[in-house]
Amino acid sequence: MERKDFLKLLAFLPITASTMNLQEFGRMTTDLPGTDLMPVLFLGHGSPMNAIEENEFVTGFKKLASSLPKPRAILCISAHWETRGTWVTAMQQPRTIHDFGGFPQALFDVQYPAPGSPDLAEETRQLITHTPIGLDAQWGLDHGAWSVIKHLYPKANVPVIQLSIDHFQSAEYHYDLGKKLSALRRKGILIIGSGNMVHNLGKIAWDKLNTDNFGYDWALEASDKMKKLILEGNHLPLIQFRNQGQAFDLSIPTPEHFLPLLYTLGLQEKGESVSLFNDKAVAGSLTMTSVKIGS
Repeated sequence: MERKDFLKLLAFLPITASTMNLQEFGRMTTDLPGTDLMPVLFLGHGSPMNAIEENEFVTGFKKLASSLPKPRAILCISAHWETRGTWVTAMQQPRTIHDFGGFPQALFDVQYPAPGSPDLAEETRQLITHTPIGLDAQWGLDHGAWSVIKHLYPKANVPVIQLSIDHFQSAEYHYDLGKKLSALRRKGILIIGSGNMVHNLGKIAWDKLNTDNFGYDWALEASDKMKKLILEGNHLPLIQFRNQGQAFDLSIPTPEHFLPLLYTLGLQEKGESVSLFNDKAVAGSLTMTSVKIGS
């Protein structure tokens, strides 16, 4: 039976709380035939203030939202959840985590009450068989996830789960793990990597915060090379980012903000289109460049 025919049939069935609850329905729809291939994203999230400001990057996220099909759920790999081992959030209602300091109270007041999806968490755990995946009931949604997802789905009406970044694994591990998630793209799941390609907080030019598209020479050099490789579909040098010279070393002093990009690239299928947006440098040592794969 085709998915559309199944959904039409449901409209005529006498489904009641005694015969089928929403959780049972969620498990039932998990087994439906696949959907069209969902796009996959890498979002440069930048400052947490992007969650409450109106700026060109927020405009870029909102414009992106208008081009996206409505997902069944979202799986997000955020730079801000590093763990030993790989975990996936599995609670019904993830909390909004304010994992930062020194910002206005208005930012701490933001809540993003999207539901979780224990069923999707379990589906993800079963899909990845080459390494153990733990089910987490404590984490929630950190700002790498909610600060950008809130601009895509401001009504918080799409379930969101997060997949952690194992701090102790290689870049190859993360790229390959991304590939293992590919089946979810045909089940209506929007997969988002959230970080920054160039991210060196120690070298921020505080006096250039309001200078448009300002980047140090090394940051622009690394950014240009990264973008060229992404658009060419040449992923190996990006996986081997520690072999790309000083500009890359300065741009990626620690890997957590870069690794979500590798998950996104690992999900690219042959012949899929790639586009860039929000492609600007900020304060010398950050870039907001974001990637959309697929249509």
